[in-house]
Amino acid sequence: MAFCGLDFGTSNTTLAFWRGDSPELATLEDGKVTVPSAVFYDRAGMLSIGRAAMARYVEGEDGRLMRSLKAVLGSALIEEKTQIGRRAIGFRDVIADYLRVVKARAEESADAPLDAVVLGRPVFFVDDDAAANAKAEDTLRAIAAGIGFTEVSTQFEPIAAALDYERQVRGEEIALIADIGGGTSDFSIVRLGPARRARPDRSADILANDGVRIGGTDFDRHLSLGALMPLLGFRSPMKRPGRDVPSGYFHELATWSSINRLYTSRTVRELHEVRREAARPELVERLIKVIEEQRGHTLAMEAEAAKIALAEAARAEVELGWLEAGLSVGITPAELVAHTDTLAARIARRVGICLDQAGLKSGDIDALFLTGGSTRLAHVRAAILAAAPGARVVEGDTFGSVGTGLAVEAARRYGELSRGAGGRISAA
Repeated sequence: MAFCGLDFGTSNTTLAFWRGDSPELATLEDGKVTVPSAVFYDRAGMLSIGRAAMARYVEGEDGRLMRSLKAVLGSALIEEKTQIGRRAIGFRDVIADYLRVVKARAEESADAPLDAVVLGRPVFFVDDDAAANAKAEDTLRAIAAGIGFTEVSTQFEPIAAALDYERQVRGEEIALIADIGGGTSDFSIVRLGPARRARPDRSADILANDGVRIGGTDFDRHLSLGALMPLLGFRSPMKRPGRDVPSGYFHELATWSSINRLYTSRTVRELHEVRREAARPELVERLIKVIEEQRGHTLAMEAEAAKIALAEAARAEVELGWLEAGLSVGITPAELVAHTDTLAARIARRVGICLDQAGLKSGDIDALFLTGGSTRLAHVRAAILAAAPGARVVEGDTFGSVGTGLAVEAARRYGELSRGAGGRISAA
């Protein structure tokens, strides 16, 4: 039986299989081991995924782009359909279409059919809702079975990252695993070490698990609302004193998973009414243009690109000449922090919750293992490090650690390691 670990992420997806005596990340698009979690259907229903999907959208091809597909799990959207040309397709089928292509590309990379899979899952798909979390996991399992996996199980994403990290550990230690991804921030505290790897049951080594539904797409949304949406009329006044332009349009436009909801004739009619009553109608006119030309995802991409650039640059310039000649806005790291510092603080608070669960103090943590794209944001990173100041900081593969760790777990469950060469961490 050929087995693999699949990290279906909010922003990017990876899949790792076992080659020889070690896990290997599959090549999923253009020689890269990551593929953005995005799909594009043209009017005829032809599908592209990943970078190719976004390129077709940016080039102006008529069709429907969807990103952050994982965010639909655990939400009411999973039961809804979206219009693709003349037909409506359910979001379950959209996710299945995407993962079916990922599976096929991974099998080509592995040169073998992949039968068994360990799926990564966040600690919480939905905060404080056990039933919604169970439903989201069941939905993901069913989709995986539906695209051809005969054995399907799950593992918490931070536990998978811990398994990847443990491959380099030379002595016993207590590690805090921080996985700050596109849709969720997840933490685990785990006892790791060479001797522990051989144990048949590792469940006692998991000291704590916690998470929150905050990730990179939330930083995109807050940055968009703070820096870009005011250019389209967000928080601008209406002619009638004491009223602003309705904010709901902007929140939907700044949220990857809800942008397509605005692309209706009804929305355009409503916005023309808003423009007539707005104190600054020229701003609302820009909003109308974005909706009429279905360029909401372009704005979201601009916010995401600015956020990524500000991880290293002193300033990010967002050029919006496609919206209005000469229109642009500059964003500094300080402004990024101002718009998103509450998110960073909420993420860091989960470390304290994990420590309490484990009955530990911050000084008991030997190593802090960081993975996930949002750990590159300086203020997020600083907030996490402040919660465990004495720990040794270890950099994981930003996008590949979880997928690699899931393949390690797949080997424990379905491969040679399941027959005595290693123990299984059975948290999920």
